[in-house]
Amino acid sequence: MESKLQRRIQRYGWDLAARDYELLWQAQLAGVQANLLSMVSPSPGARVLDVACGTGVVSFDAARAVGPSGHVLGIDLSGQMIDAARRRKAELALGNIEFARMDAEAMDVPDASFDVALCALGLMYMPDPKQVLYEMRRILRPGGRLGLAVWGERTRCGWSGLFPIVDAEVASEVCPLFFQLGQQGTLVNLCAEAGFDVAEHRPLAVTLDYANADEACDAAFVGGPVALAWSRFDADVRARVRSRYLETLETWRQRERYSVPGEFVIVAATAPGGTGY
Repeated sequence: MESKLQRRIQRYGWDLAARDYELLWQAQLAGVQANLLSMVSPSPGARVLDVACGTGVVSFDAARAVGPSGHVLGIDLSGQMIDAARRRKAELALGNIEFARMDAEAMDVPDASFDVALCALGLMYMPDPKQVLYEMRRILRPGGRLGLAVWGERTRCGWSGLFPIVDAEVASEVCPLFFQLGQQGTLVNLCAEAGFDVAEHRPLAVTLDYANADEACDAAFVGGPVALAWSRFDADVRARVRSRYLETLETWRQRERYSVPGEFVIVAATAPGGTGY
């Protein structure tokens, strides 16, 4: 898929998903996000950049960790996600955090201006993830810490049947790179190619729990990566896609509930030229 088109799809898709994303995904992703922050351990007074921040869930936790003397900048391509994060900031009355709509492949951020850079489950949506890593290395001070989380191996993510079902309806790949970074060693190698020294690499197995079929489908279609495609389907296509997706989840259905396996890959690394971890 051409990069400009992929960015547009991601931007408008996540604009549509912004309203429901936190409700549908916050609890499901809490474990991987906590692991990611633990691995990079933002210290009081640190400056943190959160790339693909979404509604700011990780950004706010980082802001609490760095305290009033620190600062967090959350960036995202989706304006609706940024608006949601800004509303939440106002509710929390946090003065050490700000949000901006920005392309992660060309950040409007000075060189060596951050101590920590994070990207929690956003890198696999980028047209050029290596360019994003180059940018993250550029904005980190020497020895600055990098923390990344992506979805893991396709075969270990029970909901992965979603993509070919949707792709068949739109005659293209909705998220062509989605599981590539989760393949064994891929993210570590990409970090090394971008000039980082990898300190830790951790797979994390999880279970995605849904109370019923509606909740499982809403997470996939309404508040997830295929929201743009879903918004353009008519009622017949939605019914067909929904039915096919639930068939792929049947193995993990227990009466009304679904307990679907998933996997994340988390990497912690350092920028060259400093003491690092």
